[in-house]
Amino acid sequence: MTLPSWLERGLADLFPHAADHRNQTLSARLAAARQANRPLRVKLGIDPTGSSIHLGHTILYRKLRAFQDAGHTAVVILGDFTARIGDPTGKSATRPRLSVQEVEENARTYLEQLRPILDFVTPGRLEIQRNSTWLAKLDLTQVIGLLATTTVGQMLAKEDFAQRYGQGTPIALHEFLYPLLQGYDSVMVKADVELGGTDQKFNVAMGRDLQRHFGQPPQFGLLMPILTGMDGGQKMSKSLGNTIGLQEDPLTTYSKLEKVADAVVDDYITLLTDLDPAAVPRDPRQRQKAMALAVTASLHGREAAQRAQAAAATLVMTPQSSAAEAQVPEARLASIWDWSTPIPAYQLLHAIFRTRAGVNSTSEARRRIQGGALRLDGEKVMDPQAAFAKENLEGKVLQLGKKTFCRLVD
Repeated sequence: MTLPSWLERGLADLFPHAADHRNQTLSARLAAARQANRPLRVKLGIDPTGSSIHLGHTILYRKLRAFQDAGHTAVVILGDFTARIGDPTGKSATRPRLSVQEVEENARTYLEQLRPILDFVTPGRLEIQRNSTWLAKLDLTQVIGLLATTTVGQMLAKEDFAQRYGQGTPIALHEFLYPLLQGYDSVMVKADVELGGTDQKFNVAMGRDLQRHFGQPPQFGLLMPILTGMDGGQKMSKSLGNTIGLQEDPLTTYSKLEKVADAVVDDYITLLTDLDPAAVPRDPRQRQKAMALAVTASLHGREAAQRAQAAAATLVMTPQSSAAEAQVPEARLASIWDWSTPIPAYQLLHAIFRTRAGVNSTSEARRRIQGGALRLDGEKVMDPQAAFAKENLEGKVLQLGKKTFCRLVD
């Protein structure tokens, strides 16, 4: 029995591949669910450790939406408890622990960013659970019981732990709890399937082990690729500066996508759109534009994406000095500063581009200015402390790098 095409699209790994004595194949479980008129429960956990989501994160949520559209139930686990531990996956050092307030604010912004992707409306298609609901209630006896289900050797088989142990880098004992606690989430929501990136196989498998321990049918692990960044080199990561954020405006989103490396365009089509790759023009430039339009439309709507495409063409065709005449997003000056004093350049950059281009701190704004990334009406601004009165900014275009523009209005 084969998997449906919507499920196979972009799939990197599915385990187990064959039935064992306690389980069916996923195809068989899908068929049984249809026959019993019981939707599968498809789990995806997200730890709100930051305030923004980028396109790399959306691969999993698009697959989750595909399950919703096929009639199944998406179970989104907001890891408000596990976020305070920190997932050690891919980390070379212990992660800093977050406060309850930081986690809750991040969770709120995550949900807002996911609304264009997931079905929040159809009854029975979405559950949002916070894992503090059950994890905060575990007593020491229960925690010891979870720890007893695995061994130190099994934990050290996890690639990140093994590497750190081999290098003599400290591993805090609470980090061993992370895979167990997120695996316990699968038990509590009775997951049939868990989605994860290819770097999450150990954690997903831990959920299967704990479900067996608690007498449940073990979930299937469905793993999706890690998205390559805009540069076509390393994975998409905020720390590498090669991301496209969901909070960025349509023009910025489209402009960035239109310039991604040729080597990753086909992956973006497969993982970030519903386009039939065979039906997209083979000409590299046209293929890139079709991808950029489709991805932007999925986040901001078709009309906004088409306006962004037209505005991007205008920006390309006009000289830099006339960029103010192009259709660029606007920002109201009255909402960013009290204007009793002029605004320093670094504060202006942070206020305007923290959601449009991920300038998340004033220190980052200073660094970007000193690196020559900021222009005002085509004139480069190099001094982070340069101060601007409101009347000297009205109607002008602020530019960050080569692709991000914003017109300043009263």
